[in-house]
Amino acid sequence: MKRPALCSRRHFLHANGFGIGTLALASLLERDGLLAAPVKPELFGQARYDLTPKQPHFNGQAKAMISLFMMGGPSQMDLFDPKPMLTKYHGQKFPGEIKYDNLAQASSKCFGSPWKFAKHGECGMEISELLPNLAKVVDEITLIRSMTSGVNNHAQGLYAMNAGRVTAGRPALGSWLTYGLGSETDELPAYMVLAHPSGLPTFSGEHFTNGWLPALYQGTLVRATEPRILNLDPPPSLAGERQARQLDLLNELNEAHLTLHPGELDLQARIASYELAAKMQTAAKEALDISDEPQHIKTLYGVDNPITKDYATRCIIARRLVERGVRHVQVLNSGQSWDQHSSLITSLPKNCEATDQPSAALIIDLKQRGLLDTTVVHWGGEMGRLPVLQNDAGREKWGRDHNTYGFSMWLAGGGFKKGYVHGETDEFGHKAVIDEVKHYDYHATLLKTFGLDHTKLTYKRNGLAASLTDNQGAKVVDQLLA
Repeated sequence: MKRPALCSRRHFLHANGFGIGTLALASLLERDGLLAAPVKPELFGQARYDLTPKQPHFNGQAKAMISLFMMGGPSQMDLFDPKPMLTKYHGQKFPGEIKYDNLAQASSKCFGSPWKFAKHGECGMEISELLPNLAKVVDEITLIRSMTSGVNNHAQGLYAMNAGRVTAGRPALGSWLTYGLGSETDELPAYMVLAHPSGLPTFSGEHFTNGWLPALYQGTLVRATEPRILNLDPPPSLAGERQARQLDLLNELNEAHLTLHPGELDLQARIASYELAAKMQTAAKEALDISDEPQHIKTLYGVDNPITKDYATRCIIARRLVERGVRHVQVLNSGQSWDQHSSLITSLPKNCEATDQPSAALIIDLKQRGLLDTTVVHWGGEMGRLPVLQNDAGREKWGRDHNTYGFSMWLAGGGFKKGYVHGETDEFGHKAVIDEVKHYDYHATLLKTFGLDHTKLTYKRNGLAASLTDNQGAKVVDQLLA
């Protein structure tokens, strides 16, 4: 009896091309002995591309990372870097040169922060009143006030901070970590990305692209609403026996294709991955569902508050993922919501109100579970802001233009120092002047916390050994490490 054609091979692969099967299951195949013949990278002397756990170059404290990436450029002199001189000269001409991104709205008037700073914790770290919850955990963080990337634009800043250089098309940090270390779970993707309900940030998939690394190392997108992962479940019409029959048919089609094209060794692994997807269907649903979290944990993060609910939920999910062995998790905002060229006085507090409590709760929760020592938490964007007014059309419209010559971000856990402030900008907060940390220095330092030597974590491309720091003279900033 001739089997009915439930679905063409072309249609099936197209429909599932960005689902779990393509990006998350090679580790399952390898562990179960179903992976097709491997290709041969030169990584630590091992001839394979897969997500099995790999030994680092040396012992590192960090095992996982959660990046709270704030696309748009949070204003450092309003959040992390108090500048009394800027306040003193508010409304007066800035005594120096400024490189503007938007000349049409440019102003040379100093813009003193409207918010007060105070010292907190045993370390005495100065934090803005806009971040009252972070102020309670400053003894757990390293605050870098001297970050630079040297490019005054969002795209190039994103590429620099997330992928090592200011050019597009390179692998993201999460892809490098999973390439170098594999995954600690065979039931979830090694690299997962939690999107905002209203969508991805500007430049969307470039935040979690694998670039020219094998597609196995691309981030897996998790939506903020159900279904959180597309194509995780078969449609009801194809569930059960029908799905099995479809897979049988696809297997026949692809075996025939392999016979004609024996060099396509990854195809057999792809087919086997669909057969193992049931394992993911259970694990992913459980990990992404916070309904079984205790009420005190939900309260800690702010799940019950409409303002913080979304970010709180995603921060809890991020913790649940690393708890289950996921290597790298990104929690993203939408658009460029921290890009306050105007209306900074009203919009910046709203951003902080939505993210401050969940971000601080993540540190507290990881610590009480014994996970903070092995999990790096990162908070920051691709740039900071200028010390002068932009859009000088009334106080309610004041904003700040881009600045990548001296901005702030913080890190916690995973081997970074506790209660430590690194570097300084000038007295107006414009440029880093003491202990500058270039974006590639940050990457070299971060990789060290995972036991990876940034000069040895390489991938051969066009006959050359490419890396995250990529021969830019990167150095590990040991002062940042405990």
